[in-house]
Amino acid sequence: MNIIFSIDQLEEVAQQIIASNPKKVILFHGEMGVGKTTLIKQLCKTLGVTGATSSPTFSLVNEYETIVNQLIYHFDFYRLNEEVEALDMGIDDYLYSGNWCFIEWAEKIPNLIPEAHSVLTISSLADGKRYLQLS
Repeated sequence: MNIIFSIDQLEEVAQQIIASNPKKVILFHGEMGVGKTTLIKQLCKTLGVTGATSSPTFSLVNEYETIVNQLIYHFDFYRLNEEVEALDMGIDDYLYSGNWCFIEWAEKIPNLIPEAHSVLTISSLADGKRYLQLS
């Protein structure tokens, strides 16, 4: 799936992503500030999270609950120094829980990523729009 979009199309983009039936573990790739967290917030809303969502930069993981009691985990491993830190926080329990796992900066934990995952890459275009590729 390839999409070019602007910020005002974010709701539609999130619906398209979910409708494409990706794996429940999704790795988000893109430069700092490209909109990974913003897209994850919209995905959470699309999946039924009604509470506040925020970047887990300092906590490493945020847990959200949908209106149908599904759990969604949002990880941000930017500050991680070693994979063992993710193991210490119980990353395996999250990744193999069957719940949605949205992971920013997954390149920090390459040996811990489950085989069954999707990759979502976002990049900025010259006109301010974003190019998204989901595989």
